[in-house]
Amino acid sequence: MINTAEFNSRVEKILKHYGLSASAFAEKISVQRSSISHILSGRNKPSLDFIDKVLHAFPEIDLLWLLSGKGQLHCDNTLDQSTVEKSTVEKPLVETQLPTSSIINNSEGIDRIVIFFQDGSFKSYKMNT
Repeated sequence: MINTAEFNSRVEKILKHYGLSASAFAEKISVQRSSISHILSGRNKPSLDFIDKVLHAFPEIDLLWLLSGKGQLHCDNTLDQSTVEKSTVEKPLVETQLPTSSIINNSEGIDRIVIFFQDGSFKSYKMNT
């Protein structure tokens, strides 16, 4: 669960870092000014939509930092495929072969399909070729 007071502090750090007023920040992330005011005052907790809008407008902001305060404000979003595949998850990678008679038409050259679950785990389905 997000600690609202600490989250508000991180939003204030974003405003200070970019030299934005609450009004300018609201405009930049496409939310109403009152939404920012309510979050900063602690009246409302941030919604997933709010967090998504912040990360869309400022892709260099680290999600983990925004949610928990761990890490740094900025992250390196230049992930290559090897970094993505080496990322840690709580459950091991499970690869399952999809039958060739699946409903997926592989004419597009699909190599595998990955499904992410809310608990942070995922399953990877390798396509038969």
